[in-house]
Amino acid sequence: QVQLVESGGGLVQAGGSLRLSCAASGSIFSIKSMAWYRQSLGLQRELVAAITSDGTTNYADSVKGRFTISRDNAWNMAYLQMNSLKPEDTAVYYCKSTAQFGAITRLFWGQGTQVTVSS
Repeated sequence: QVQLVESGGGLVQAGGSLRLSCAASGSIFSIKSMAWYRQSLGLQRELVAAITSDGTTNYADSVKGRFTISRDNAWNMAYLQMNSLKPEDTAVYYCKSTAQFGAITRLFWGQGTQVTVSS
């Protein structure tokens, strides 16, 4: 099992910045990648950014150049630095980990943190 706890959400004005943190615990040795997703009211959850064990990152087109995903080497923490925030970035942001237990791949999610960007 992997437990994930997000923090760092809040209310910010358009153009501002926030840094989200995701603290992982449990079987962190099994983590192969981590990602941030977001879900706005009435919409499907969407991928924001992801990072793999070799440091490869990918981003949604809507956040490229504004958001940066990072992690520590031990997979204890993952971060999402969000700059130049826009009202359309308002959503609940979730941390997800993909873990490998032998031949079994499992996904784990945090409880989410609210980000609200005012215009």
